[in-house]
Amino acid sequence: MPRSSRSARTTPGTATPGTAPGTATAPGTATARTATARTARRLPAAAALAAATALAAGLAAPAAPAFADQDTSVAAAAAVAPVAEGTAAFHPDRDFAGSTVAAHEGRTAAAPFASLAATQTPGLDVASYQGNVAWSSVAANGAKFAYVKATEGTGYTNPYFAQQYNGSYNAGLIRGAYHFALPNASSGATQANWFVNHGGGWSADGKTLPPALDIEYNPYGATCYGLSQSAMVSWIRDFSNTVHSRTGRYPTIYTTTNWWTQCTGNNGGFGTTNPLWVARYASTVGTLPNGWGYQTFWQFADSGTFPGDQNYFNGAADRLRALALG
Repeated sequence: MPRSSRSARTTPGTATPGTAPGTATAPGTATARTATARTARRLPAAAALAAATALAAGLAAPAAPAFADQDTSVAAAAAVAPVAEGTAAFHPDRDFAGSTVAAHEGRTAAAPFASLAATQTPGLDVASYQGNVAWSSVAANGAKFAYVKATEGTGYTNPYFAQQYNGSYNAGLIRGAYHFALPNASSGATQANWFVNHGGGWSADGKTLPPALDIEYNPYGATCYGLSQSAMVSWIRDFSNTVHSRTGRYPTIYTTTNWWTQCTGNNGGFGTTNPLWVARYASTVGTLPNGWGYQTFWQFADSGTFPGDQNYFNGAADRLRALALG
């Protein structure tokens, strides 16, 4: 989303202990072995920082080393897409639904939606980037629903979540929570549990949307997080099944057709269970990912009338309430 559409905020960082440079030691000494061990323990964080620096310069990310106590699939993913969570390179307050889309797929400024057959109901999605939202103004401008970022990975919660999630509800909007996925950081089930435990629940009150999974271009490195297409499908299914078992609802899946095709092999196995929230900044929704015959939500712009991203629910307001009721 353009900077002009989001208020600039300082990203809360996680302090990373520093280590002063050591004094040179002779090879083979106990001191040298201790220094080597300490260096080895610092390598994962150093690799992630080096990767972020290389990516900012447009270079290929350096490979992260694998260690004997690492799961081999995670190590293989980290070799292509170093895990940033827990390092100084981690920037969850700049990660949100669509934060990577325009850079990869662009946007067109065109009058949309003349070709849409169904009535479209307007809404928005927000994250910590928006801070405290004036929900009464949002409602007065016509928004009927909102998705709010709750979590990312397994160590981040949106500090503005309560104001955004409860505030939208109190203003009369139907609201839901979403999770920004980091598939190379931990399992789908682990992240799903973190999400549900920190705002990603659901209740059949007619005002709560299904929890949502934001799965998009990796903001920290390799597009598909270093996972093969089959491993990515397994990760998404693990997340989806865990959310379903915890809440009784399969999560809405936020993605783009291009990312889904590249990173899942255009898998068609989720269309019968999971609502689709597709991102495309253009005048038409375009081709949908395999398995979905229609989109439930369309994120059609990253700025506009409402704070955050602009969305349409594919139907009238009564159908939106039906979705919330389950």
